[in-house]
Amino acid sequence: MPQLAEAYACVPSTERGRGILISGDPKSNRLLYTNGRSVIIMNLDNPLDVAVYAEHAYPATVARFSPNGEWIASADVSGTVRIWGTHNDFVLKNEFKVLSGRIDDLQWSADGLRIVACGEGKGKSLVRAFMWDSGSTVGDFDGHSKRVLSCVFKPTRPFRIVTCGEDFLVNFYEGPPFKFKQSHRDHSNFVNCVRYSPDGSKFITVSSDKKGLIFDGKTAEKIGELSSEDGHKGSIYALSWSPDGKQILTVSADKTAKIWDICEDYHGKVHKTLTCPGSGGVEDMLVGGLWQNDHIVTVSLGGMISIFSASDLDKAPLSLFGHMKNVTSLSVLKNDPKVILSTSYDGLIVKWIQGVGYSGKLQRKETSQIKCFAAVEEEIVTSGFDNTVWRVPLNGDQCGDAESIDVGSQPKDISHALHYPELVLVSTDSGAVLLRGGKVVSTINLGFTVTASAIAPDGSEAIIGGQDGKLHIYSIAGDTLTEEAVLEKHRGAISVIHYSPDVSMIASGDLNREAVIWDRASREVKLKNMLYHTARINCLAWSPDNSMVATGSLDTCVIIYEVDKPASSRVTIKGAHLGGVYGIAFTDEHTVVSSGEDAFVRVWKLTPQ
Repeated sequence: MPQLAEAYACVPSTERGRGILISGDPKSNRLLYTNGRSVIIMNLDNPLDVAVYAEHAYPATVARFSPNGEWIASADVSGTVRIWGTHNDFVLKNEFKVLSGRIDDLQWSADGLRIVACGEGKGKSLVRAFMWDSGSTVGDFDGHSKRVLSCVFKPTRPFRIVTCGEDFLVNFYEGPPFKFKQSHRDHSNFVNCVRYSPDGSKFITVSSDKKGLIFDGKTAEKIGELSSEDGHKGSIYALSWSPDGKQILTVSADKTAKIWDICEDYHGKVHKTLTCPGSGGVEDMLVGGLWQNDHIVTVSLGGMISIFSASDLDKAPLSLFGHMKNVTSLSVLKNDPKVILSTSYDGLIVKWIQGVGYSGKLQRKETSQIKCFAAVEEEIVTSGFDNTVWRVPLNGDQCGDAESIDVGSQPKDISHALHYPELVLVSTDSGAVLLRGGKVVSTINLGFTVTASAIAPDGSEAIIGGQDGKLHIYSIAGDTLTEEAVLEKHRGAISVIHYSPDVSMIASGDLNREAVIWDRASREVKLKNMLYHTARINCLAWSPDNSMVATGSLDTCVIIYEVDKPASSRVTIKGAHLGGVYGIAFTDEHTVVSSGEDAFVRVWKLTPQ
């Protein structure tokens, strides 16, 4: 059975103009955040130690550990809260439909018996508190007229609940059962986050009006505010208390995080301003923050997670990064198989090193979207959703000046001739284009709808797959293509074609879930009945020793076939990626890398059968 060796995590989903409320568990020092339908649990001491909960039916929005660390409550855009155990396979304890719209924040009470959730809903039901085991409502919460962005339980008795939201209000409820007590309208813009100090003596609200206000924890009187000198110059999205309750962390759209001392006279003074590494663009706005034990975590709009050490604030932060969207293709560099390049369609190219994880992103001069991607040692070739192909020289981590080539219609597939990398075959809807360097040397209209293509490493032969499921083999002489043969076996449109590393075989996959391995010399089928996926095949890869083929599919599985054994003796990795597998590659005979819709990249070790 293949073992998961490493998982390179996705980054939190973010949204322009909104904070995200990340959280954690101080006991085990783990961090919780959401991306798509996944809830990610990351160990701050070892960021490669990642677990994923993928049972939500809708995109998840927020997740919290219970006070004893045994349970996690996570919520999604449909207003559902799921409560599940942190051990043995995340067993589901309960599922409640809490609000009629998206949930933006939820909190446990200190005794772990009640949960309060807030967000959007119809009518007045924007906040609800309920028992964690039965789901019965405790109290009624009126007083808000618009989306409620944040809520908090007072951590000590007598219990109180404070909520704040887009109607600029901060509301205070006493209980249980909870009843409306009073409301404050001291902010002049959205109130984004409210948090109680660990001892329950005070709470602080932060807002898009760039202010932070301090209130008494029992009576909810306003007793102070964060000083405006050296304060934030943009919306403040989130705050988090230090474990000793003497300092807070705030993060803001002005691209900085600040640590404030909360003085005895209830005023906040800036202790230190933290700036996160970045290019200074919009994606460096900070939208999430968490202070946990000695770790200070910030999250930027682009998804960069920076971890500072609270005891040594001058030390450079550890930066973690990854994809936020579907990782559509993977490439392993031949000269250094430990290096993995992955791309997602938003134009991000990330470089990973096996055993290390994130090792930088490749900054291209133009950040066009990426649909097709191919890489060799010295260059990457990409195409987006227009008619251009970009050839970008690659020197280590740096991209040189790219040249763009107009190929006349949107590229469907790109492949390098490995021994002559200046030769690239680009297939478009109705034909193929040969590129030598930055020039189009020939454009051939093939008279059928093209869906996939591959070029032999020596540049002498091309295989082009069509919508009709046929593989057309062409010989390349000079700059002309001549049809040699047609291979018929597939019953669906061809989605992917690859030559084996020694060029003795060809593997192809189709949208009708079948893969076929062909012998290149005789053009006969070498391995048939590879029909074990339940949905279309998105990607396939050969092992470096030509003995295995791995296929990845929309059905979330990766299947590894051995060429010399019947297809029924395959090895399957079930549920490799929530939402489908889109990229796959071998780094050596025993290691497969896969990527998919859940924005993860995973490394699997194969055990010899």
